[in-house]
Formats: sequence, structure tokens, C-alpha cells
Amino acid sequence: MRLKLDENFGRRAAEILAAAGHDVATESLCRATDHEVARLCRAEGRCLVTLDLDFGNPLVFKPADYTGLAVVRLRDKAEPADLERALRLLAAGLETGSIVGKLWIVEPTRLREYLPEN
Repeated sequence: MRLKLDENFGRRAAEILAAAGHDVATESLCRATDHEVARLCRAEGRCLVTLDLDFGNPLVFKPADYTGLAVVRLRDKAEPADLERALRLLAAGLETGSIVGKLWIVEPTRLREYLPEN
């Protein structure tokens, strides 16, 4: 899967996902707005992996419009190990399922998929 890591992630996050076989882009997006980041991911055909909870709002960022949105949620005083567990869970989820057109909420102990109400 082609992934783009938001600016919140460090080198270790990229290493974990690349080791799982993913094409990981990590260029800095620090001055880009959320909508600019989303447009860039869509243009590049990359799934966005982010800690920015704003991307978890399906009314603003409609999952079907993207290659995938993975929002990593950690507790307030998370340890680096919590982030690693969440990223490994994301990698495992990408092995067994498709995130294309979907919003996944990734926590250290579970992965949830947003399902719109019909």
C-alpha cells in the first residue's frame, strides 16, 4: 500500500510500516493545511496515516474520496510503545483488509472501521 505519514510521525513510524512492505512517503507537510494534505494524498494515490483527529470527521473528509484515511488515536500520556503497537496493528490490518475508500481509527489495542449510516 502507498502511505503518506503526516508530519506528527518520526523515522521509527516510517520504518515499521516500510518493514511491513509498504511504500511510505514522509516529506514534511508542516505548513500545509488539512485540506492541502488531503488533496496531495488523493493526487498521489496514497493513504494518509495521521495523528490529526480532524481527519476522523467523515463529514469534512469523506472516506470514499480517498485512497484511505488511518487516524491513529493514543491516550493523553501515551508511551512510544503505544504508538508502535498501533502502527503494527495498522500494518496487520492492511495485510488482511483494504482501507481504500475507508476511514480506520487505529488504537494500540484495536482497529475500528468507520461505517457510514445509510
